[in-house]
Order: sequence, then C-alpha cells, then structure tokens
Amino acid sequence: MKSNRAAKKRFKVTGTGKVKREKAYRSHILTKKSNKRKRQLGKATLVSEQEVRTIKRMIQA
Repeated sequence: MKSNRAAKKRFKVTGTGKVKREKAYRSHILTKKSNKRKRQLGKATLVSEQEVRTIKRMIQA
C-alpha cells in the first residue's frame, strides 16, 4: 500500500513512537499576533493520541 505523500512531508515519528507536527497560522497576517504567540507557533508539537493511529497508517510508520 502506498503512503500518503502529503502526510509524509508533514509528520515525523519520534524515537519513542510519538508523532510530531508543525503548528499552523505562522505564515501571514502576523502584525496582529503577539510576539509570544508567534514564538509559540514556531515550535513543533505532538499529534493528539486520537490521531496517532490514523497518521501512522498514512505515513506507513
């Protein structure tokens, strides 16, 4: 079965098996967003437990 190429580019599996993703809302209309908010949006975060199984299936991990 083929992996979902779009998902493969957006998600990465960590060494412990968790799925990492980048946050949205950091590309434009940044003037109204606070520095703290923009800084937090720059950091990667983990995918919620409910979505992990689906995403791992999509990226064939």
